Amino acid sequence: MLNTIRKKVALSAVFAIFLIVSITMTHGKIKAESEDMYEKLKVFSDVLSIVQKNYVEETKPEDLIYGAINGMLRTLDPHSSFMRPDLYKELQVETKGSFGGIGIEITIRKGILTIVSPIEDTPGFKAGLKSGDKIIKIEDEYTENMTLLDAVKRMRGPAGEKVTISIMRKGFTEPKDFTLTREVIRIKSVKYKLLEENTIGYIRLSQFQEKTGGEFNKALDTLEQGDNPLIGLVLDLRNNPGGLLDQAVKVCDTFIDEGLIVYTQGRTEGQQMRFTAHPNIKPHDYPIIVLVNGGSASGSEIVAGALQDHNRAVILGTPTFGKGSVQTIIPLDDRSGLRLTTARYYTPSGKSIQATGIIPDVVVKEDFFHMDEDKKKIKFIKEKDLDGHFEPEGETEEITGTEEEEEAEKDTQLTRATQLIKSWHIFKEFESKNQQAVAP
Repeated sequence: MLNTIRKKVALSAVFAIFLIVSITMTHGKIKAESEDMYEKLKVFSDVLSIVQKNYVEETKPEDLIYGAINGMLRTLDPHSSFMRPDLYKELQVETKGSFGGIGIEITIRKGILTIVSPIEDTPGFKAGLKSGDKIIKIEDEYTENMTLLDAVKRMRGPAGEKVTISIMRKGFTEPKDFTLTREVIRIKSVKYKLLEENTIGYIRLSQFQEKTGGEFNKALDTLEQGDNPLIGLVLDLRNNPGGLLDQAVKVCDTFIDEGLIVYTQGRTEGQQMRFTAHPNIKPHDYPIIVLVNGGSASGSEIVAGALQDHNRAVILGTPTFGKGSVQTIIPLDDRSGLRLTTARYYTPSGKSIQATGIIPDVVVKEDFFHMDEDKKKIKFIKEKDLDGHFEPEGETEEITGTEEEEEAEKDTQLTRATQLIKSWHIFKEFESKNQQAVAP
């Protein structure tokens, strides 16, 4: 009995010593890290003071500090950035759907300023800029060491003024200059129409803004209330660079009744988020085809990934951009802002699309297109057009009848999508008739 008590006391003493050592080591580690940080901050302060006193030209402390912050964030990833007060204010305006510029979404890929996608109906889109184009120069300044926000600031400006950017693209032997006239970019994030004798709905989402979810559902209601019941829906997310996460979730929730839509994982508890679907009062029990391409990024990849994982839609097109990270906008006391990558997001099945993208169920390459310099409209090349005869693509929001059918014929991916829906409908009717025929 005495031996047992002695053993317990000894074990308790060992545990207490282990606990004290662990706490001491942890405290020591934290203390060492803090001391190291303060030592480096002293170096920063010394450099700041030396530059202010000795640099050949007088410098502003604000510019030096902002520049240092920019440099720090550039060591993290292409999507983290610091926004001076004017740029932060501009970002807030942009999410509401209006800003001045040429209309392209950009990122830094492998150290090179790269176009994610041109925004539909903007100068960049009309000039024929493409996803994957590398911006080598803006005006006469090379972009090699330029931050994303610096690039944005240089390309934006008053409507009517011109800006020249130099583009390098696969197939180019040297950079090509594109001179664009800035416009006030007012993005209409939702466009819709009826196809195939008003039996197939088509909704185009160009970006996820503050009101996209509500506008999407209104467009869907309008299509479903037509004279003919819908036999299918085409959801076009091509060249959609993303936007607000909650709006992408709302679009998914329209078609998914239960289960995960997307979840995020970060270092803090607040970044461990799970977005789940809610039962829909109104069913949408028709097939859905989602169109994607290399310009589909972020929010559009969330939508495509969720609908694919839930077997709610067929994804058609080419692999998406592959941006699987979440950025949080953090306002700062001087009205500047911090855009910081705080989490990675995952599709319902647990897939990360970072750098790989969403792989379509049906791969259909895009038509090549170019600019008609006289009419300033995008045109698509088909085999019969190789001799140089091109027809302009219509640009109206709601199109019906022959004009709409001619437009669809120019778009291989859209044509394939409508063919799949019609085929599904035909086989469904065929199956129903067979079941009736064999019924007793």
